[in-house]
Formats: sequence, C-alpha cells, structure tokens
Amino acid sequence: MLVFVTVGSTKFDALAQATISEPVLDALRSKGYTQVVLQRGNSDLATDGDGPAQDSLIIRKDGIEVETWRFKPSIQDDIERADLVISHGGPAKPLIVVPNSTLLGNHQEELASKLDSLGHLKATSVHDLSATIASFDPSTMIPFPPFDGSKFRRLVDEEMGFI
Repeated sequence: MLVFVTVGSTKFDALAQATISEPVLDALRSKGYTQVVLQRGNSDLATDGDGPAQDSLIIRKDGIEVETWRFKPSIQDDIERADLVISHGGPAKPLIVVPNSTLLGNHQEELASKLDSLGHLKATSVHDLSATIASFDPSTMIPFPPFDGSKFRRLVDEEMGFI
C-alpha cells in the first residue's frame, strides 16, 4: 500500500523529517504500507546524515521504499494512487492533516480542527504523527459532501447586490 505525503510549496522540515523517521515508518509498516512518496517542497531533508537530499531520490529505509522530490506540475496522480494522504491541509481521500504551526496565524490548525470534528479527516501534530497513524481507521472518515458551485455563486451574487 502507498502513502503520499505533501508539504505543499512552503518549508515544513518537521513533517518531511517525521515522514522518514523510524517511529512513523514503523507505524506505517504495521498498517501494511510498503511505499511512501514524499513531496517535500522547499523543505530540507537529511538522509542518513548525508546533508540535504537531491531534488529527487528513492531510498529504502526501515523496510519501506521512500521516493522523495520537491515539485512537479501536478500531484493529482499521486493522490489518486495513494491509499492514504498525509498533508499540511486540504481535502483528499483518507487524510491525516499535520498543520504547519510555524505559519502566520496558524490558519491550517483552525481548518484542520474543524474538519476533524466533522469526521472528514484526522488532524495531528508532527510529534503525534506515528501514534495517529497507528490508531487511524480510514473506515470512520465521513466523505466530503459533493461540490455545489451554486452556493458560491449565490454568495457572490448577494455580496454584489445582484439578488
């Protein structure tokens, strides 16, 4: 099974490093995951003390294949082929969100907490990531409701005074 981890375009070294840490890889392996794809954005990633990793790298660590890269034009294929997505925020299929608390205003934490309380995802911290993976049950997640563009259109029309 495959896990896709994305930090987006910012620098989130803590999540990138936690992803390849022994406790997180152990938790993933115990859940049956065999491959991790890590989109690390501008984060630095030290692999086995050799300094920053190359732009693209595949390593085997603690029995799991880890593919890591900085950016590519689209991550849609990675999300679609993943059995689990770990991200700093945003909807996807079974999703564990690790907000980046170093960002101004910590807006990710507020959104992640609300979506967690609604059952759409599991929010956690870098520190608690391995424990969250170990206890995570994707079958308890409530799917996001289908998108309804008319609600946004109605809101904009009201704001503009059209209705």
